[in-house]
Amino acid sequence: MLRKTIEIATPGSRLSVAHRQLVIERPELPKATVPIEDIGVVVVDDRRAVYTQAVFMELLGVGATILVTGSDHLPLGMMLPLDAHHIQTERHRAQVEASLPVRKQIWRSLIAAKLRQQGSVLDHFSPGPNGLAAMAVRVKSGDPDNLEAQGAQRYWPLLFGKGFRRDRDEDGINAALNYGYAIVRAATARAIVASGLIPSLGVFHKNRSNPFCLADDLFEPYRPYVDWRVKLLTKERSEALCLDDRTIRAALLSIFNETVKIGERRLPLLHAIEASAASLCRALTGEDRQLVLPEGLPTGPDISLEYDE
Repeated sequence: MLRKTIEIATPGSRLSVAHRQLVIERPELPKATVPIEDIGVVVVDDRRAVYTQAVFMELLGVGATILVTGSDHLPLGMMLPLDAHHIQTERHRAQVEASLPVRKQIWRSLIAAKLRQQGSVLDHFSPGPNGLAAMAVRVKSGDPDNLEAQGAQRYWPLLFGKGFRRDRDEDGINAALNYGYAIVRAATARAIVASGLIPSLGVFHKNRSNPFCLADDLFEPYRPYVDWRVKLLTKERSEALCLDDRTIRAALLSIFNETVKIGERRLPLLHAIEASAASLCRALTGEDRQLVLPEGLPTGPDISLEYDE
């Protein structure tokens, strides 16, 4: 079942639970309800929102992720379920004991997939040689030649123009990218935890203040989906992208509705991330070294996005 992504943005919203339904009450608007079991991600973009404790208990109980945003609409924090897998301790031990060569091979696979995905995005908007697919073939264990960074130097100017610079503190395109990355990263962290892995113990990312290093590792080949969506938005609109515009946020959230190719299957993006997380778990625990990663651009939407109006 494809779970819903819900954004709460009407000022003064109140969230509660009744009869296994998330109840959303908004000033001067009809009460809305959504079955708890149908929810995958809740984004609360209302600083005046009020919750009951049951909201957190019920949502976390079904494995949903809760994201809380700041005044700039970017996520400030998230809540993930802790009781994630019936053999979690065993998997934690295997993850800790995974050898350096295994971790380096996993990183090679992730970066090669990211470069291929970036090449697919560029092919969609400006067909012609960009060299990224060829770079993906050359990625070695651990990416010692830093082909990821070399690819980025080619990728961003070709996608958004020669004057574009990736800057996490800038508005416009950069802010839209930040928002998209944050919500997909949150879904990746949820999938990592659900697979019984330690999210802070990465195969490449090692920032001691980052509790989601492994999610950042697995997120790499999924980043280009956000880039693709943001580029589409820039082509559809003559004005600069602004996160104050709820239609922009809704369009970015709707990326979870897209169907993507992963292995021999076509899955909604949320399910694809879960499949990748499960394969990462198998690789780290020695069951199967082959990662299951996305291939190419989305093939079509599966509508499940909801946001209060």
